[in-house]
Amino acid sequence: MDSITQDTEMKQNGYTEVHKPVGGIFLEKTKEKITIYQAMKKRLLKPGTALALLEAQAATVGIVDPINNRILSVADAVKEEIVGPEMKEKLLTAEKAISGYVDPYTNQMISVFQAMLKDLVPKDYGLRLLEAQIATKGLFDPVEKTNISVETAIKKGYYEKGLLSDQMSELKVFYNPSSQENLNYQKLLEKCITEPDTGLVLLPVCIAFKGLRRGISSTELFESKIIDKETFDDLQKGKTTTQDVMLMETVKEYLEGKGSIAGIAVLSSNQRMSIYDAMKQGILMPGTALVLLEAQAATGFMIDPVENKKFTVDEAIKNKLFGPQYHAKLRSAERAVTGYKDPYTDDTISLFQALSKDLIVKEHGIRLLEAQIATGGVIDPVNSHRLPIEVAFKRGYFDEEMNGILENSGDDTKGFFDPNTEENLTYLQLIERCVIDPVTGLCLLPLLDTTKVVFEGIRETVTAKQLVEADIISEEVLEDLEQGKKSVKEVIEDENIKVYLQGTDSIAGILLPDSQIMTIYQARQKGKLRPGTALILLEAQAATGFIIDPIGNRKFSVDDAVKAKIVGADICQKLRSAEKAVTGYKDPYDGKIISLFQAMQTDLILKDHGIRLLEAQIATGGIIDPVNSHRIPVHVAYKRGYFNEEMNQILSDPSDDTKGFFDPNTQENLTYLQLMARCVTDPSTGLCLLPLKSKNNKININDNTKESFRTTTVAVKYGRFREKHTTLWDLINSEYISEDKRQEFFKLFKSRKITIEEIIVTIMEIIET
Repeated sequence: MDSITQDTEMKQNGYTEVHKPVGGIFLEKTKEKITIYQAMKKRLLKPGTALALLEAQAATVGIVDPINNRILSVADAVKEEIVGPEMKEKLLTAEKAISGYVDPYTNQMISVFQAMLKDLVPKDYGLRLLEAQIATKGLFDPVEKTNISVETAIKKGYYEKGLLSDQMSELKVFYNPSSQENLNYQKLLEKCITEPDTGLVLLPVCIAFKGLRRGISSTELFESKIIDKETFDDLQKGKTTTQDVMLMETVKEYLEGKGSIAGIAVLSSNQRMSIYDAMKQGILMPGTALVLLEAQAATGFMIDPVENKKFTVDEAIKNKLFGPQYHAKLRSAERAVTGYKDPYTDDTISLFQALSKDLIVKEHGIRLLEAQIATGGVIDPVNSHRLPIEVAFKRGYFDEEMNGILENSGDDTKGFFDPNTEENLTYLQLIERCVIDPVTGLCLLPLLDTTKVVFEGIRETVTAKQLVEADIISEEVLEDLEQGKKSVKEVIEDENIKVYLQGTDSIAGILLPDSQIMTIYQARQKGKLRPGTALILLEAQAATGFIIDPIGNRKFSVDDAVKAKIVGADICQKLRSAEKAVTGYKDPYDGKIISLFQAMQTDLILKDHGIRLLEAQIATGGIIDPVNSHRIPVHVAYKRGYFNEEMNQILSDPSDDTKGFFDPNTQENLTYLQLMARCVTDPSTGLCLLPLKSKNNKININDNTKESFRTTTVAVKYGRFREKHTTLWDLINSEYISEDKRQEFFKLFKSRKITIEEIIVTIMEIIET
């Protein structure tokens, strides 16, 4: 094939300039260039990354020989040992991106994009090859045998506008060993250098050790006194490898640490579990769980002790290792690893420096610093590894005074809690009481059966005694829990108990006619919901527990929801006000926490607004006791002054005063309970979604028709309405009837081609099937 040097002309392919693919690897220390296959064999590249880079070559120009500055076909590259024979079949498949794929149905030559649409190549693989073509020479036309612009490709049906985006996880398969991050092809190209003589695009790689967040050079390890001069020289001369050095215990400790407390060992059942799961099951108090999770974040990684995996904080929440209520706090703790930003200089500074500048609370900072030292040493956030104590002093990441504070373990430094003995301890002391999991080698905190029994409430934990006092569980159940005859998990399996602790979900989001799910705020922003309708639905979420992300199936406090951009800052104050229905209002006279109903009684909130929120609470499981952080039965609410007969009567007899919610489909004012009855359940998340019906081709339903359907009662034998007498209006507007079918019924009824009786029979058949 032609020499690479002939391809020097810079053109436009529609969106990006024409570039060459990554042709080889440039070793920064020795100034040597090697093939991608050689880099894999030297263990400088991961096999998956090496294969993906070679596939990108094959799909754009051919296999690159950077040593002799040539482009070869896959077959020739294998013959000349530029790549290994084990890769041949996969690279031949990638090469079809420029030779064309054969359509098995028409026998015609088709493009990568068309092959992907016809399932001839996997979607993620096809997207990767398309990205490589766009990032280099342009998309390939297999019929004309030439590269074409994105615009032309779209016209010819070889591409689809907006198909690729930088955020797509399918594209981030290229692991850069120097920065230790997964990138897409375009971003990897940006990390490359161009060799002046040949124009070759080379990925620079240094001999790097794996740090906490990025690669570390051997020079940095030598300067940090983690390796000696002899080891450093041996690495430069190739007498020893990074793998050999990593096996040295002293080096391993500074790069990986000794490991924080990874999880909980329940001795009675010989069971290991994550710290968050232990809290959810009532085995650990939330405060204890949080400081243990913060210690994980501040010492390197969040740990899944069951699967034996480590994650960054953001990765951990995606893997449901902890709940959204802890996300912001753990991200903050993680800065002890990644660094804090100095507000004056914009420099990255360490945990100790942030503590010295009062950027974090002293007790909190000391706790995290002590955890770092207990697990291998103070972390240098700039260079992404731990340091010997004298180097930490030199770099300003620690000092003699703080060392003295931590060595003299007084109450100030005992920031951790032993749930077995109820003692305050240092992290080192708590680690010494841990056990090593023989399967994973992880450090687990053993829990004895003397441990306090707690349940997860709406915002705080709830003791079994509190549930007895609220008449939610009996004294017998309390005794069973205390004696270990029953677990918290077994108790909350009882739906009658679970509903008081967790409630039933409020209306979580919107379901569009095309089956797309949206948050309520998104629906407002896109004009699918009126601002007023959206606000009262979001207020109902806030007043019943949490703001809900129906797409990610996550729940947030109002402040966290704003940070996560589930709702906008423009309605934050109104939602914070509604959230007080959960967390409590402050009595202006005595400063005590009072409930939603009590706030209404003292005119702290408007009556109509209060009734709407109160009705939403009752519709989703019961009145919330803000002091004890759980819902309560009506008779207990009477006793505690959180409800009364008069208000119960108002809510039991829905009138225009209590119909504070609006159905955007029928334009009716409804109670929250009535609106929920018109919702559907998302089968994948179990969340309650309000379906929005299409406004196109809708039949205008007159009042007489509505009245006829509303006054016709139907006995249903199956489905959600089973054994309930409901109206035909409710049935025809339920999730059982599609929008098209509903409009068809109205059209036929209006033209007198179908009777009410015939509609009922048809609907019954639909529900039964």
